[in-house]
Amino acid sequence: MYLRITVLIFFAVLLFLMGVEKFMSIREQRFSEKYWEQTEEVQSGDTQTDDTGKQTEDGISGQLQGENSQETVAAGGSGDEGITHIRSCSDQWNLILVNPWNAIPADYQVELEQLSGGQAVDARCYPILQQMMDDCRSAGLDPVICSSWRSREKQETLIANKEYRLIQAGVSEKDAAVEAAKTVAAPGTSEHELGLALDIVDSSYPELETEQEDTPVQKWLMENSWKYGFVLRYPSDKSALTGIIYEPWHYRYVGVEAAKVMYKEKLCLEEYLEKYG
Repeated sequence: MYLRITVLIFFAVLLFLMGVEKFMSIREQRFSEKYWEQTEEVQSGDTQTDDTGKQTEDGISGQLQGENSQETVAAGGSGDEGITHIRSCSDQWNLILVNPWNAIPADYQVELEQLSGGQAVDARCYPILQQMMDDCRSAGLDPVICSSWRSREKQETLIANKEYRLIQAGVSEKDAAVEAAKTVAAPGTSEHELGLALDIVDSSYPELETEQEDTPVQKWLMENSWKYGFVLRYPSDKSALTGIIYEPWHYRYVGVEAAKVMYKEKLCLEEYLEKYG
């Protein structure tokens, strides 16, 4: 009799855990779907011209970019005068520089580890990402990854959809392409294609807005993410260097050593590479 009761309890617990896992998966999927709806609506700040027209993409760190120059490239955007942008100067996988002036290398390959909710990240940073998320939850918080690895096809679809909506609103095809590039990253210039970038929000406020910085999850991440090798990629005072507006939800894996230096010295990735690359 006791054996029967033990078996019944075991199966009851097993079914409960399976239900919890299914619930978490569905919840993150819904966050992801809501994210894609928001993504095309996020407004940009300073914009770039020529081959750089980019801005939010996390909700979208968007940007447009042509070929990498062989040397440094001066940006032509408003409020960006006098800023010199470096060409990627690191061959380390965790420090690859992707921005309006540095496209993803043509031969770049990524091995993905699947997450719940249809998300995926570079397998090399998966274990420490899991640790960071677990520790954040252990602190009584509820972080949700609403976007991670993004395929080139997905990026192409995003910018095409944005252009279509602009044209439907009465914008000419030529102007629609320019305007779309201000809020959606051109394929090949989005960090999400690396598998090293994540958009993480607080479940209590899943909006891709500046107010995200005030949520308990973001406060915890901004103070602790560097310990796991992740940095807030687009700080509020670095837009002229990153080419991207402030995004208090976009985290990038750079490795524990680099993240510690960037956090302590308040450097963005561009500054870190220029100083230590």
